[in-house]
Amino acid sequence: MGAQFSQFFPPRPSFQLDKLPSQKGKVFLITGGASGIGFKIAETLYAKGGRVYIAGRSQQNGQEAIEAIQRAVPQTEGTLDFLHLVLDDLTSIKDTVAAFQDKESRLDVLFNNAGVSQPPLGSVSKQGIELQLATNCLGPFLLTKLLHPMLAAAVPDAAAGTVRVVWTSSQVAELSSPPEGMIMAELTTPPKDNVRNYVNSKLGNWFLSVEMARRYGSNVGIVSVAQNPGAANTNLLRNAKWMKILSWPLLHSAEMAAHTVLYAGFSNDLGLDHNGAYVIPWGRIHQDVAPNLVTAMTLKEDGGSGLAKDFWDFCDEKTRDYC
Repeated sequence: MGAQFSQFFPPRPSFQLDKLPSQKGKVFLITGGASGIGFKIAETLYAKGGRVYIAGRSQQNGQEAIEAIQRAVPQTEGTLDFLHLVLDDLTSIKDTVAAFQDKESRLDVLFNNAGVSQPPLGSVSKQGIELQLATNCLGPFLLTKLLHPMLAAAVPDAAAGTVRVVWTSSQVAELSSPPEGMIMAELTTPPKDNVRNYVNSKLGNWFLSVEMARRYGSNVGIVSVAQNPGAANTNLLRNAKWMKILSWPLLHSAEMAAHTVLYAGFSNDLGLDHNGAYVIPWGRIHQDVAPNLVTAMTLKEDGGSGLAKDFWDFCDEKTRDYC
């Protein structure tokens, strides 16, 4: 329980945002970058001279975020741009990637930051899939898959281990997942329990991170990291007002949570040797992952249950027609 307690009440961050070196010449894409944690990530990387793309469904919100960041950071060599992205509509993601490819030839870090938590029960995506699974897992999976060539293109002239994909999980993945880690049948027949569906999606993000590290780490050189950003007061809980009220004493600012995400994206503690690591607030490698989840993320031939691979294969099958 000590590892869980320290995620509720983390030590002070050792990775300071203002100490991040210049990011001039590097390209970043942040889903959900118009508000909350994503906004703070975009602001920080823009201030450091990066080419920053804020991806989201609302052009207006994206433009307002860009203007707010530009007012807050008046002098920088960075650039800001908006990409239209609808994660719960798989038919639209290929167009988003095509628009990005028209502007850039490489991608240094992809922050899969956007997500939804506990929408009205029965909410589904444009393809009729439970909304949290679609928005938090299937959309980011397809986006990452289509952006893989641009991530790979950044590897040759980047320092080893600095081209990364950062997936957003949650502490609930450890606290509330079933003993076996995930019940795969719940993906096709979702329980009438929004919290359980959210847990499945956040554990799914962790699974995708581990599997991507296994598949594209040593042979391609891309680092894949999952992270629990910490309990933050953001729009994520807009559909779970009672949860937000009850958890209010534990909620921190988006800026504090950004320490976790930027540690995952840039810390030298991480790299190819720690590919597939899990980062906890406010920027630490999780050293005490629950044994049942370790088993779920280990391949069958290595003594595990292979659930992470099964989940990757599920996402691959569900998105195959939209590549």
